[in-house]
Amino acid sequence: MLSLASQQEALAKSFGGNSDIEIVGVYEEAKSAKTPGRPLFAEMLKRIEAGEADGIASWAPDRLARNSIDGGHIIYLLDRGILRDLKFATYTFENNSQGKFMLGIMFNQSKYYSDALSENVKRGNATKVAMGWRPNMAPLGYLNCPSTRTIIPDPDLFPIVRRIFELAMTGQHTPHDIARIARDEWGVLTPKRGRSGGKPLARSSIYRMLSNPFYMGTLEWAGSSQRGRHKPVVSAREFADVQARLRHRAFPRPSRHTFAYSGFLSCGRCGRAISAEHKINRHGSHYTYYHCAARSRISNACAERSVEEASLTKQFIEFLASLKLRATTVAWVREQLRAQRRHAKEAVEKIAAARSAARAEIATQLVELTSLRLRRLVDDDEFIRERQKLETTRRSLQKAPDPQSDEKVFELLDAVERISNQAAKWFATAPPEFKQKILKQVCSNPTLIDRKLSIQAAKPFVIRSDLDGSPNLRGVVDEVRTFTGEGEQLLSVFQQIAAAGEVDDLLEQLNALQGLLLPMRPPSAGKKRSDAGERRRVEDLLSNPVPRAPNRSKNRPSSP
Repeated sequence: MLSLASQQEALAKSFGGNSDIEIVGVYEEAKSAKTPGRPLFAEMLKRIEAGEADGIASWAPDRLARNSIDGGHIIYLLDRGILRDLKFATYTFENNSQGKFMLGIMFNQSKYYSDALSENVKRGNATKVAMGWRPNMAPLGYLNCPSTRTIIPDPDLFPIVRRIFELAMTGQHTPHDIARIARDEWGVLTPKRGRSGGKPLARSSIYRMLSNPFYMGTLEWAGSSQRGRHKPVVSAREFADVQARLRHRAFPRPSRHTFAYSGFLSCGRCGRAISAEHKINRHGSHYTYYHCAARSRISNACAERSVEEASLTKQFIEFLASLKLRATTVAWVREQLRAQRRHAKEAVEKIAAARSAARAEIATQLVELTSLRLRRLVDDDEFIRERQKLETTRRSLQKAPDPQSDEKVFELLDAVERISNQAAKWFATAPPEFKQKILKQVCSNPTLIDRKLSIQAAKPFVIRSDLDGSPNLRGVVDEVRTFTGEGEQLLSVFQQIAAAGEVDDLLEQLNALQGLLLPMRPPSAGKKRSDAGERRRVEDLLSNPVPRAPNRSKNRPSSP
């Protein structure tokens, strides 16, 4: 704004007192002349073409145009005689062939300056990003440090941003609630920056904040991302948790009924979600049905039939029962992992011994090379070149591979065995809000088609590969074959987990699941009776048919 005011003042001093110049309109175009499409500039040229004026007074040629379209338009108006004269405070223009030629050069020079400036700014920004710093204005919660040209936490707003993320991580507040709390309870206002700022945080600002990876320490610039050097507000795990809640709308909403599998299943026919519905027949019996969300659409309706919750529960328990591991299988896998650890340790020891011998040999060669140089049998260039080669090789041999500590692999195997053998029992007795927590940990990609579940075991669980329908005379052979297949499959899964470095994350997740479910077990007094009741309930669900309603009613959805 100061630049526009100073330009207008300079033009008034230069041409305001001339009796032969009449100013019919003043335009303060704040939009850059780098690209065409300036509304005030277009309005000015339109008035000139209408005959209201026949000249333009400007601070400099680059204020009129820094792109080829606007510059060509002005020169074309001069060629047609519609525009008779141009006045500049810093440049003298004459309306003749030489003047228009020089004006075109000035326009091209302005465009070159603008393009070169853009390239220099982009290069500077890329350099700053490579150093780990954000080039432009710091987001809410941070400040641009003018002395170091870096971004530092705002002492006032940084703790507030952290509290906003903490509210989102609880899962008890929507972005709308968080915006209201920040406005009414905390009195948070955006920082003043020029004419903007000083206003309460809007819901859209909360959404942008919770979705901005800058707050977990990641810089995203020009389509790439890298680790920033600024202090993060949240960890990567906490940021991912917030994104999952935003993406799946995990914030609680008031509901009349709690459905065990709502939002967890997808339709195998059309890929849409499976929704739940509670019905009461004319006899007062309560039933819960699951059906495709697109079943009731007029167009593109899905033909997947509805299924009762009891049927789904039975199928889930059958799947969880298939995860049960034999003690012999787990013992075999544990022994294989121990053998692999012994072999790996021996290999590392051999590599370390070979590296030590190689370092000793290089030390001997360095001594011999120095002796050759002292006796002047090699010149300086050859001595330096050979010494550099030996030093490079010695540095590469300094760091020997350490044997990986895989004690946590055995802890993970114990947790998998415990959960695999107890999952069906836990699931059968768990309340609806805990059933999904079990399923999300042990299975993946659950789909429903023709009222049948299609489920895959999530890493690190495996489905027991029993050979049904085998002849009794070959029972021993089938048992050995089944045991071998299970053991090799489980061993392969654990080898992949160890190679990918996922042991710690999976162990943390399984320990959290066990800590959540173990308090649900009955107390020690009467434990024997409770366990017997649980076993009877699981066996009953696995063997008995799904109970059906005695009579259908019009309130109960029919299956197509």
